[in-house]
Amino acid sequence: MQGFADGLDPALLIALAVAALVSVTLLGVAIARLRRQALPPPMMADGAGQGASADPPALDENGVASRFFRGLAKTRERFGQRFFGALGPDGKVNAAGLQRLEEALISADVGVRAAQDIGAAIQKRAAQGATVQALRGLLGEELRKRIGDPAGIAAFPQSGPLVILVVGVNGSGKTTTIGKLAARYQRDGKKVLLGAGDTFRAGAIEQLKVWGERSGVPVVAHQEGGDPAAVIFDAIQAAKARNIDVVICDTAGRLQAQKTLMDELGKVVRVMDKALPGAPHEVLLVLDATIGQNALSQARIFKEVVGVTGVVLTKLDGTARGGVVVAVRDEMGIPVKLVGLGEGIDDLRDFDPDAFVAALVGSG
Repeated sequence: MQGFADGLDPALLIALAVAALVSVTLLGVAIARLRRQALPPPMMADGAGQGASADPPALDENGVASRFFRGLAKTRERFGQRFFGALGPDGKVNAAGLQRLEEALISADVGVRAAQDIGAAIQKRAAQGATVQALRGLLGEELRKRIGDPAGIAAFPQSGPLVILVVGVNGSGKTTTIGKLAARYQRDGKKVLLGAGDTFRAGAIEQLKVWGERSGVPVVAHQEGGDPAAVIFDAIQAAKARNIDVVICDTAGRLQAQKTLMDELGKVVRVMDKALPGAPHEVLLVLDATIGQNALSQARIFKEVVGVTGVVLTKLDGTARGGVVVAVRDEMGIPVKLVGLGEGIDDLRDFDPDAFVAALVGSG
């Protein structure tokens, strides 16, 4: 062999060596590509986890499903990192992985009780060696059961305006939500009036007036430091006199631990009923999704004081704790009716349970 090589042209030897190197490289690339194709699709486009589709639904970018997909990106990323832990090295479900699924749910703030219940249900239903697609389907079904049916804002009463009371602590996005909700009704051709019942926080009245000017909606307000119940009473009376369709009433951002302020909120509700029997027709609690499980303590107190009928979950696009949607409904029995999926005036959206679940767990 040595004599054979000595008899070859050195240039030919170099050419043969280069050709062999190129062949080996190409073979390695081909093998790596085949291996990638055999893996389940990643949960996030940046590879944060595996087990759900990285591609948004094939709808227009302003469609409901696409909006939820984009808005839940951070929640899906955190969930995906742990979701992959439920899979064995072969990409299939094993017993230990099913236990770790509870950790993934807790990390998304669905609540400990809900996570345990969902984990137990999936353990009963999932076969050993089930594929990631099967696990994803079971998870979606269990989440969907706990969220319940979609719930809309109260219907218009037979007589008089629809009166909506909006409550929540400072910083939750309450006043901004009121402005966006007013704009929604305005776009639907309804006559809207705002009641500036937050008379304690400096600048709250002016902030609400700015939203009113943006949407062309009148605002009934008193001086800063005035009686909130009196403001809201006047707002309802003005709405009746002007044939207004919707009255949306702001309230002070009360810390739920401050009993005197919560008692005053109860007074506001009683005065509303005097101004218009049956009012308020809807009590919306605005919760900041970024605080996750801490939102439940707020929900408990407000529900006890004013009988919350629905939740507005703001800043859902800025948190990895979007699973709190499940916790609010599962532990409090309060439906999430609206969600904030961005900062634009049209980013206050009706909560769609199917779009939410699809955006969280992905599709096959």
